[in-house]
Amino acid sequence: MKSTIILAVGLAAGSAGVRETLATAQTDSPLAHVTNSFHFAVPASLSRASALFGPEGERCWAGDHWNPVFLYPQPAKDVEGAVFTVQHGPHQSVWVNTLFDQAAGRMQYVSFLPDTLVFTVDVRLSALTSSTTKVEVTYVRTALNAAANEDVLALRKRDGENGPEWQRAIEHCLAAERKSEH
Repeated sequence: MKSTIILAVGLAAGSAGVRETLATAQTDSPLAHVTNSFHFAVPASLSRASALFGPEGERCWAGDHWNPVFLYPQPAKDVEGAVFTVQHGPHQSVWVNTLFDQAAGRMQYVSFLPDTLVFTVDVRLSALTSSTTKVEVTYVRTALNAAANEDVLALRKRDGENGPEWQRAIEHCLAAERKSEH
């Protein structure tokens, strides 16, 4: 198995606010490795917005496909060290919450689909005002075999659309909460 240094080339995508990096690790078969970032703002305080980025907190806005099944802790709770699975059609991904600091607005997850890909999701929140929070999300994905390269590259393309989708979904969640309070 030969290996070489990973070469990364940064590209900026216009108005979508998406930064992409594509790197390919050279082994006997090249494996796709991509890094994508996007950002948006939500009409919520930092403390409220932070609560929306744990696996349980995301249920409000992430859609019907987001149904984490907690292995730890029991009962389910958004905490650092949580381990859960998520079903993706016929595939099941395993997730580990490696960083969960709501006060600082930092969350990070490592996830993998066995024999397919491994990825991290890094979420950084910062207060723009007392009622508006900036959300920055970075995905890093690596194919675990050459057959998964196309999937990793397709996910990179889809990530560019996540910012506006996440923003709309979170705004809808927050609006529904406000409506139910009245």
